[in-house]
Amino acid sequence: MALARKLLAEGLGTTLLLAVVIGSGVMAEQLSGGNVALALLANTLATVGGLYVLIEVFGPVSGAHFNPAVSAVMAWRGTLPWSALPSYVAVQLSGAVLGAWLAHGMFDLPVWQLSTKLRSSPGLWLAECVATFGLVLVILRAPAGRAPAMVAGYIGAAYWFTASTSFANPAAVMGRMFSNSFAGIAPASAPAFVGAQLVGAALAVLVASWLTEDPPRAR
Repeated sequence: MALARKLLAEGLGTTLLLAVVIGSGVMAEQLSGGNVALALLANTLATVGGLYVLIEVFGPVSGAHFNPAVSAVMAWRGTLPWSALPSYVAVQLSGAVLGAWLAHGMFDLPVWQLSTKLRSSPGLWLAECVATFGLVLVILRAPAGRAPAMVAGYIGAAYWFTASTSFANPAAVMGRMFSNSFAGIAPASAPAFVGAQLVGAALAVLVASWLTEDPPRAR
């Protein structure tokens, strides 16, 4: 029952997070009058607020990872059992797709979509590596009780300082593939984004271990 509660929290949290990201992107595009900077700003503010609240709400239950890369890091560090990792990843990925569908339903858009927005260049891959590196490093180094605000703040900044607008999350890539909207990513672009994210997460674990006097080890 304890694992079931955690999986419910992870699945529901990821669903709501992707609904926030995609839904706010749709709303921003509709209201910005073609001003892409304004649309991105609105999308950023909604994501920062939504992410902070969701981490606070679900963190005490599941850790509020909402991100397979983060869950893999927590399994490596011994704070999440390896046996729970496949279930965490499964509910995160499925929740991300449900979040995209939920956003579409709220805006009377076709529920089933595939993005046609290509995001493919070395700069974007580097940006995703940097974005995920920073996210994981913030999670691992945040003082007790400060992670929700610090993670939300970092993601808000990374929307603007990374060329990719900081997906930093394989589940986000999954959900955004199924939305041909402002926040979408074409399926053909997804594997390179996920690969870059995993490299960034691994580098963050390495750096965090150097910065930490006695880091936890995988069990």
